Amino acid sequence: MPTKIGIRQLVEFVLRSGDLNETKNSQNTAANGARIHRRLQKQRTKNKNYQSEVYLKTEVKMNDASYLISGRADGIKIEDKTALIEEIKTSDQPFEELSDNTLDLYWGQVKVYGYLLLKDHLEFDTVTLRLTYFQVSNEEVTTDEHEYSRNELNEFFEKLIEEYEYWLSLRAKLRKTRNESILALQFPFPNFRKGQRELAAAVYKTIYYQKRLFVEAPTGTGKTISTLFPAIKSMGEEKIQRLFYLTAKQSTRHVAEEAIALMSTKGLKLKSITLTAKDKIRFPEQDVPPEKDPYMIGYYDRLKPALADVLENEGAITREVVEKYAKKHTVDPFEFSLDLSLFCDVIICDYNYLFDPLVYLQRFFVEKDTDNFFLIDEAHNLVSRSRAMYSAEISDFKIKQLLKVAKDIPTQLSADFQKQIKIVRRVFNQMKKVLKEDEKTESITTDSPNELINVLGKFDDFMTDWMQDQKPSDFLEQAKDFFFDCLTFVKIGMLYDDTYKTRIVIDDKNLIVKELCLDPSHFLDESMNLGLGAVLFSATMSPMDYYQNVLGGINNSLAYQLPSPFPVNNQAIFITQYIQTTYRQREFYQDKIVVSLRALIDGKKGNYLFFFPSYGYLKQIKTAFEETYPQVETITQESAMDAAARQDFLAKFEENPTQTLVGFCVLGGIFSEGIDLRGNRLIGVAIVSVGLPGLSAENNLIRDYYDEKNNRGFEYAYQMPGMNNVLQAAGRLIRGSHDMGIILLLDQRFASLRYTKLFPQHWQNYQRISSVERLTTSVDNFWKEHHEN
Repeated sequence: MPTKIGIRQLVEFVLRSGDLNETKNSQNTAANGARIHRRLQKQRTKNKNYQSEVYLKTEVKMNDASYLISGRADGIKIEDKTALIEEIKTSDQPFEELSDNTLDLYWGQVKVYGYLLLKDHLEFDTVTLRLTYFQVSNEEVTTDEHEYSRNELNEFFEKLIEEYEYWLSLRAKLRKTRNESILALQFPFPNFRKGQRELAAAVYKTIYYQKRLFVEAPTGTGKTISTLFPAIKSMGEEKIQRLFYLTAKQSTRHVAEEAIALMSTKGLKLKSITLTAKDKIRFPEQDVPPEKDPYMIGYYDRLKPALADVLENEGAITREVVEKYAKKHTVDPFEFSLDLSLFCDVIICDYNYLFDPLVYLQRFFVEKDTDNFFLIDEAHNLVSRSRAMYSAEISDFKIKQLLKVAKDIPTQLSADFQKQIKIVRRVFNQMKKVLKEDEKTESITTDSPNELINVLGKFDDFMTDWMQDQKPSDFLEQAKDFFFDCLTFVKIGMLYDDTYKTRIVIDDKNLIVKELCLDPSHFLDESMNLGLGAVLFSATMSPMDYYQNVLGGINNSLAYQLPSPFPVNNQAIFITQYIQTTYRQREFYQDKIVVSLRALIDGKKGNYLFFFPSYGYLKQIKTAFEETYPQVETITQESAMDAAARQDFLAKFEENPTQTLVGFCVLGGIFSEGIDLRGNRLIGVAIVSVGLPGLSAENNLIRDYYDEKNNRGFEYAYQMPGMNNVLQAAGRLIRGSHDMGIILLLDQRFASLRYTKLFPQHWQNYQRISSVERLTTSVDNFWKEHHEN
């Protein structure tokens, strides 16, 4: 099977030169660009000889390897004696301001199309190439045409391929080495854990049949290696060429790195890269404008030697490796990591590189590529993350301060800025006026805030030019902040459909306008359709149909649930039926909660975590607990904890403790998932309440949306997110085959069918507890049965 190379990728890699100019901020998006393309193409296809989206390809042989060079021409018109190819480009930038290198890239792409067309149509000796440029901000269309002969285009293509030959040969060599190593690769442990072989087989079959799979793999399954190993084996068979391992947290990315490193010790040879967020990987000396940044000036002139250096010498390209070579070759580390990723087999990165409409990787995800496959870890996190990705809000709060500062700057540029931002303020004021006339402080509508989007779009156009003429200052940074808020709002506004609601709120004299995406499932579905398939997996994916529904897989995916690999009897689950934690009942049941928590820790000396639905409730119970039992050592999760503080907190959970320690934490917080307290570093978890998210206007909108869609609004808006937090917190307890402990669920609602039907299979031995006395007995009996000699 020949290796596929996109025409745009080929042209950009070979022809880029000069400085790395950060892309001018634009309200244009891929979706908007596609709409403009379709609009222009529709106009052209009135001519029966004009065809849009014409697929062109050729196979090139080099060093005994085959390469398929392919792409889609925006438009081709073939008549009796003439042939024309049209390439459509869209941006906010005026045509006359495009750099020479940008124009070289545009023309280079259409020249390759011209070469391919003449290769297929020997009846033509020349072809007319047309570049159509659509300036989004004012809808101005610029057209330029040139006629090229067969010899001219042959010479251009041969030079292009000749320069790319080294990189093609390098890629072929890397893939040959990769595939040979994968063929000999064995599972990196002596034996499969319970469920691991089945999960690995399910992942392999998902790739083979080009499907989408949702997997619940309980803690201890070894889901990282069980998904990576079969995916890499299928890569060796060239069923896929590139694997994206997508995560929500940095700690999960490290686990993926460790799994690949482990396989490397067993003979695996491939290129993996971990992408780090731009704001975290930049060097301190880059805190200057792009035109003064030494890592951006002449970036493309130094890029290829830097790429070759890394690819010849490194396998696992971590953040540290990227920074090392970026320093050595004086290239921007973030952009360098993206350019390196084109040559990598495994790309470990955050969800947003595939799913976020504002920051996704355009070099991979502009169109479908069946060489790509997606492994999506901790997929339960994608529910809230995706709603945030596809939602946006804007406020007039910053306008007052910006105008105040601008008035003290006596320049024409400042006057121009004031004029434009006052136009924006007028629209905000008009929206406020409407609310006040109706004697409201809040409005919710299905209508897109089009008037606001339009005025913000024009403000963005003004700011794009205005910022180019500004000298660095605090005022410029403040203006940029507001500009980026506007830019995000406009871009999300372009996606607005019937899954959105607009919420307008007056809060302390400020107006806040929110575009709320209630159901991003179709956006997620479209993103995952850009590859061959996907596996979405987590320790908590119950009930499965809920996750399939909200994550874009209800009609086109398979589901698989594994049993826990650990002895079920090592974990007791007690539900206190005598406790209510609804807001109105909390005060009356405080004493019973405190006594029950004490009954849990009296069973055995050790370390415990207590989880609460809010900081307020945590502090209420913690105060009562410490007043009643001052001799018990406690520590508390604070609302803002840096990495060092988090590490200090976890370090207190020592092995073989000589006295009991209780950690008070918040459900859904930093200690409720992603931490690993193995052995007897943790022997008990108490969860107070069913963890429902707080009542809010926005959660109620989600409830109402799903009530109308499937009559399960309360479940989708409140119960499922709360239960997910409960399952994640409880999952901190049993992390290994020899771990033992008790999960105490303090809320009678847990015993109702509405909740027990959501319990995973390894929770089916739960016990309903009717009194504190019964709890004390049950705790004592558990530890007697599990007495360690």
